[in-house]
Amino acid sequence: MALYRDNHPARERAIDAAYQQIVDLQSGGERPLFTFLGDEVVFGRLPLRELKAWDWSQRLAQAGIQRLEFEDSVSREDFEGFLEEVLARLTLSAISTEARQMRRSSIRFGAVGLKGETELAAEPLPTATISFSLGEEVDALRWLQGEVQSGGAIPLAEAAAVVRSLAVAMHGGQQIMLPLLQLKEFDQYTTTHSMNVAVLSMALAEFLALPAADVRTFGVAGLLHDIGKVKIPLEVLTKPGKLTDAERVLMNEHPVAGARMLLETHEDLDLAVVVAYEHHIMINGGGYPVLHYPRDCHQASKLVHVCDVYDALRTRRPYREAWSFEKTLGYLDERKGLEFEPELCGSFVRMMKQWEGHVAVVAEPAAKAH
Repeated sequence: MALYRDNHPARERAIDAAYQQIVDLQSGGERPLFTFLGDEVVFGRLPLRELKAWDWSQRLAQAGIQRLEFEDSVSREDFEGFLEEVLARLTLSAISTEARQMRRSSIRFGAVGLKGETELAAEPLPTATISFSLGEEVDALRWLQGEVQSGGAIPLAEAAAVVRSLAVAMHGGQQIMLPLLQLKEFDQYTTTHSMNVAVLSMALAEFLALPAADVRTFGVAGLLHDIGKVKIPLEVLTKPGKLTDAERVLMNEHPVAGARMLLETHEDLDLAVVVAYEHHIMINGGGYPVLHYPRDCHQASKLVHVCDVYDALRTRRPYREAWSFEKTLGYLDERKGLEFEPELCGSFVRMMKQWEGHVAVVAEPAAKAH
């Protein structure tokens, strides 16, 4: 399926042959049930020794398919739809969320919980659930920020890996999911906020039907948009009261500092550089840094700006409580045409209202001692 286009004879023959295997398995009258756990493949309760260390077991599990069940009378259409979903997860391609949610499938799959319980979904769930903590992703981002803070170059490979992992988490079921971290400690705000902005930026880019490569590029830009804050003292970042004039100047320098850091990596980070520099500039010319010659900002900067403000307002800070979902969307709506690009802001508000039930609030993992 990765090699041949839709309806290509070779692709159709491969799907036909695989589908016949499912028909043969179901001829015994049972529902075929597979579980993929590390190096083990289990059929029902029977470990398949000949498939021990099968590389596809790990690849399926990493794509959120640890348990796979075929109900009675799987149609070829359902089977091909399932294969297309697997292909999209493995390649991190954008897939039609609307089509996926409308399809009632006879193939159920999901992640195995820590105690053996399984989340299996054949149709959209009323609320989003998530079976992992994003702990590895958070640790990777904290390490990345520590490297930059100590004067090292930005490890782009780790940033891209975090974004890939977030993209898989967002498509961990048959409906899109927005895994947003809930802040526990104020001193971890930059890490949590950056992860959330990456998720929201990718979600909005996908909602706007941008190509999959652009979705991931926007995700990297969202993840690194506040990288300039790693040089700001923690007591300023977490100050509960009003900032002094000197502290405000320091805080307002983070877009320029972040853009400079990204430029110094000598990597292909042009979009991330622009977004880091522009994400606090309003479309009416306000915000910072102040442009000496007024110009239009990049579309990605405008997109990340909306996501940035949404997550900031929805998060409890030392100087205020978190805003409600309704109050935050109301603020964004009011600021259309002033602070935010109207069409992008309108799309974000529509997306959040449409996908409100798909937001999975994930507890922020505790910082590891090093």
